[in-house]
Amino acid sequence: MCRSIKTLRAPYTENVTETEMRAAALQYIRKVSGFRTPAGHNAEAFDRAVAAVTAATRDLLDQLEVRGARSQAAS
Repeated sequence: MCRSIKTLRAPYTENVTETEMRAAALQYIRKVSGFRTPAGHNAEAFDRAVAAVTAATRDLLDQLEVRGARSQAAS
């Protein structure tokens, strides 16, 4: 699932941006929902889900430790 989502943790990706985290979240929500662009009545739920997954991604990257050192990937 979501094979096009790239790995965002160091050492695979340095200095991960909010845009990259949101893009990964958007791809995930599109896959799970089955919608590339949701209908108007689903847009708010879709956008909230993207924001929640982006925040969870940021939290995860902030907490990961890679080879004994805290990850500096998230900004």
